[in-house]
Amino acid sequence: MSGLMYPTEESRQSSARAEPDKSETSFVQFFRSLPSAIPGTIRLFDRQDFYAAYGDDALFVADTVFKTQSVIKHLGGRGDTGLPSCSLNPAAAKSFLREALTSRQLRIEIWSSTNGDSSGRRSGSWAISKQASPGNLQDVEDLLFLNAEVVTSPIVLAMRVKAQDGLNTVGVAFADATNREFGVVEYPENDLFSNSESLLIQLGVKECLLPADESQSDYDLSKLRAVMERCGCVVTHVKRSTFQTKSMEQDMQRLLSSSQSALAPELEKKWAMSSAAALIAYLHLLGDESNFGRFTLRTHDLSEYLRLDQAALRALNLFPDPQGGSAVSNKNASLFGLLNRCKTAQGTRMLSQWIKQPLINVHAIQNRQTLVSIFLEEPEARYRLQDEFLKFMPDMLRISKRFQRGVATLEDVVRCYQAVVKMPALQQTMADIPVTNEADRTLFHSSFVAPLDELYQHLAKLVEMVEMTIDLDELAYHNYVIKPDFDENLGLIKAKLDRIRDQLDEQHVQAGHDLRLDTDKKLHLENHSSYGYCFRVTRTDAGVLKNRKTYMDLGTVKGGVYFTTSAMRALNDDFRSLSEEYARTQSRLVKDVIDIASSYAPPLEQLNVVLANLDVILSFAHVASNAPIPYTRPLIQERGSPLVLQDARHPCLEVQDDIHFIPNDVSMVPGTSEFLLLTGPNMGGKSTYLRQIGMITLMAQMGCFVPAATGAQVPVCDCILARVGAGDSQLRGVSTFMAEMLETATILKTATKDSLVLIDELGRGTSTYDGFGLAWAISEWIVKEIHAKCVFATHFHELTNLAKEQAGVQNLHVVAHVSPREEGSRFDKDITLLYKVEPGTSDQSYGIQIAELADFPESVIRLAKRKAEELEGVEDAPQTMHFSEDVTNEGVALVQEFLQAWQARTDDNKRQKLDEEQAQRQALASCMHDFDAKIKAHVRMP
Repeated sequence: MSGLMYPTEESRQSSARAEPDKSETSFVQFFRSLPSAIPGTIRLFDRQDFYAAYGDDALFVADTVFKTQSVIKHLGGRGDTGLPSCSLNPAAAKSFLREALTSRQLRIEIWSSTNGDSSGRRSGSWAISKQASPGNLQDVEDLLFLNAEVVTSPIVLAMRVKAQDGLNTVGVAFADATNREFGVVEYPENDLFSNSESLLIQLGVKECLLPADESQSDYDLSKLRAVMERCGCVVTHVKRSTFQTKSMEQDMQRLLSSSQSALAPELEKKWAMSSAAALIAYLHLLGDESNFGRFTLRTHDLSEYLRLDQAALRALNLFPDPQGGSAVSNKNASLFGLLNRCKTAQGTRMLSQWIKQPLINVHAIQNRQTLVSIFLEEPEARYRLQDEFLKFMPDMLRISKRFQRGVATLEDVVRCYQAVVKMPALQQTMADIPVTNEADRTLFHSSFVAPLDELYQHLAKLVEMVEMTIDLDELAYHNYVIKPDFDENLGLIKAKLDRIRDQLDEQHVQAGHDLRLDTDKKLHLENHSSYGYCFRVTRTDAGVLKNRKTYMDLGTVKGGVYFTTSAMRALNDDFRSLSEEYARTQSRLVKDVIDIASSYAPPLEQLNVVLANLDVILSFAHVASNAPIPYTRPLIQERGSPLVLQDARHPCLEVQDDIHFIPNDVSMVPGTSEFLLLTGPNMGGKSTYLRQIGMITLMAQMGCFVPAATGAQVPVCDCILARVGAGDSQLRGVSTFMAEMLETATILKTATKDSLVLIDELGRGTSTYDGFGLAWAISEWIVKEIHAKCVFATHFHELTNLAKEQAGVQNLHVVAHVSPREEGSRFDKDITLLYKVEPGTSDQSYGIQIAELADFPESVIRLAKRKAEELEGVEDAPQTMHFSEDVTNEGVALVQEFLQAWQARTDDNKRQKLDEEQAQRQALASCMHDFDAKIKAHVRMP
């Protein structure tokens, strides 16, 4: 972290005296008298020149930022009476805040002095000036993203659960403060809250508000909290009284734009609107007038997008690990990292949204595919659009918000101008792209060319205004100023300043002539920060001023002697007065310019959306074109169609260094091979095969091309559910097996015949027999009752018998070449993993051979082989059963009776002119049916 600053003020003062002063002691007492913060909250105190943390927060900051506690100082002395202190300069504080809020999911309180006392040590002189949480960055947005683009939209959501007639109804309201958008939704919920989990993932929620449950006895709320924590959301409890809708209609009318005055459909959602009331209160939206008339309201429909559960999100590696780490240091390790070739912050945000909200409308998916294919065929235009235009586009949504909040500067106006002035060339480049198909050309024109042209018509006046008012020549020096000739009064003041500057130059020449000093090398005219315009000579040349009363000494420094004359002093006073007047006049004009520019906020926000769409589509085309093997356009079909992938690859693995990926085919045909049972060795590629099917399906429904070299046929899925690599959660008291069962229960209660289910190694967290029983029962239920497309990877080789009993099950295995060693048991074999998936079953997992490849100690391998052979010998040994004489006689008699009946019925069938084989088969089936009860009644185990 750059810009770190070790404690300065406290350390210097504490080293200068042995005893703490009274103000220091008073602050320590004040700090310790503060009420405890909500768990997960960090308090920072703004000291104007730096920020300070105290107590446990100081220790946390020291460990997080400095990676050492040696920077800790103590106010009020050491020991129990001392208060740990740690300081951060502004740059380091911003970096810390950004990480704390976006990665570590912490809450922040910033305290400021209420009486201007920057030392801040007087008791009671502090108050909270800013508060922020992962879902609410409004107070610190300018602080965190002043020189950085907002690449994520923090979503905060409020939720209320109401039980009626034995069913749960959930009312939800969510807010995106970055886009100034409200959303509401109501839906019935099951006891696992799987719909809520899908909603949290679709929206990318950072923080969830729930009614305070002081008794902690609400069973539904406790389960809901578990779902939110599993999705990485910060849970905040607010008073139940905030979920009141008394003045909801008036509040919404104040916040929403005039175009959304009719709220009848949304207001009818009683529980959702009560959640909206809590959200408005939590975000303090009514306290900021810049929010009035700026928000939009929409109803979110869960069924509009493909649904994901958290297990699928994790299993498919859709996003980088928020905690970072070496495991995800490669940007291509996640689907987001692979596809993110966007050049703008708004494009990056939209890509994140598209990954979490894949489409289920076939026509909309095909439209996106068409746009990608157009840019895929025009690489030169694609590179030009990315590098000459999008690369220089600012985040106009963030600038628009600064306009609305009244904190924008001339630099914001100039950045918008620089974007808009490129629009004609951008629009022309788009218009020049050849599109032969009429329907495709219409789509392309309506998506990009026409909106850009229309928006430029609205924004052209902004260009004229900027060129008329702002001195563009000064931009090269990073000066953002108004043109002097824009305003008559400003021009007059500038002319006076220029005349005074000329007179100062004349005084400089006259003084040089009088003192006989070279005005270029020895006598300098300077604008000093304290003295204003004056002369300076070096100490060596200072003797020329001796006995010259017309020259007045101003002061001597290391660099020389400053002096002036009465005429210079008068000119300097005039110059200073006119400069202040110029600044005041310029300030008024700047405010007028910014006010005019702020009126263009709506079209700028619309332009932002068009550019974001363009950026993501270009990114898709770039990735598809530059893959090791170019991606292909999948054929998107309606629900229930076969899923067929030819030469499919894992999009993230194939781009890793030193990887030669082995492609595989996939065929999931309803009624024939909708349930794929995959067996094979460890490390053979089962999990990769399973994951790549899920990733390709999701990419296809995003509108992206997919890594399937010779073709892909993808039906629309309503959800992707996964049970892959479950781990325990010690903090929640959930074991590995329990986590596995929770994920599987979600699948069984959520999946439909149009879902894609991915299950890897189900049942390994318990005993072999229990695990196999569960795996069989779950597989049979999916096949018989749900009929979802499912890929089930397992080491229970007995599970392959399911294909003999149930239609729609197909056995696959990953191929391994096994060569036996000389004079050894069956474990003494060499294994070569081929990573190829073929029909059929695998009878072994080759776990011991894989352990050998992992370089296990030889003694451990020998013991493992011996124990494995012993166990297999016990299982394979014939079981000798001892029965009594009576039981044996009864069994013999029953067998004789069965055979006699079989013979008699066979003869009867022959008389009906059936052939020998058919007659025997029908007779056997009839006898089995009639004798089943007798056999079960007479067979008694000893």
